[in-house]
Amino acid sequence: MKIESTPDSYIGSVAGGPNKATPTTAGEAAAAGAASSAAAAKPQAGVQVTLSSATQSLSATGSGSSDVFNAEKVEAMKQAIANGSFQVNAEAIADKMLANAAEMLNGARSA
Repeated sequence: MKIESTPDSYIGSVAGGPNKATPTTAGEAAAAGAASSAAAAKPQAGVQVTLSSATQSLSATGSGSSDVFNAEKVEAMKQAIANGSFQVNAEAIADKMLANAAEMLNGARSA
């Protein structure tokens, strides 16, 4: 059985593959260079992005809030860690992780 490789095979024609067309004359090379530099200089059309209602509500909640960082709480946690009295509430962390996973799965199903 003979396996042939054709010049227009899929693998060779994928962007920049071995069969990529190259200019054969100086005029073609100049035209190709001018076209690529013109495309690079010209701004491309943008893509419209829409935010989900959940993202919009998070954005609205976080933009005006100054309660993002509580320095006193952070300092208290530092002290508790330093003196060895800080205790992790594994049950609360597990509950929050499960709630987040359920929220993500429900969001993925509705989308």
